[in-house]
Amino acid sequence: MSDTPECPQCGQPNTYPDGALTICADCGFEWTADDPQAVSDSETARIWRDANGNVLNDGDSVTLIKNLKLKGGAGVLKVGTRFKNIRLVDGDHDVDAGTYMLKSEYLKKQ
Repeated sequence: MSDTPECPQCGQPNTYPDGALTICADCGFEWTADDPQAVSDSETARIWRDANGNVLNDGDSVTLIKNLKLKGGAGVLKVGTRFKNIRLVDGDHDVDAGTYMLKSEYLKKQ
């Protein structure tokens, strides 16, 4: 049995120590033993916006505003394709829409 505590944000037991921090592998929340309510730096520093400038949040529904060709010749994602319950991540493609990693600049919040 693991000696790391459950995540104070999502309550999942899948956590691991990283130096002075404890990190939740499920939601990415980071905290110290002294301050379990601390918000991770990535959550406070980054604000994701859609093509119209609306702030995006985890769990939002979005619509594609441009046809996007899929790598590997697998086809095209068409304008108007809707994605529900998105997850925001750091990186070049900053929206995790299940099977697809998308750029927020090609999305419109519903």
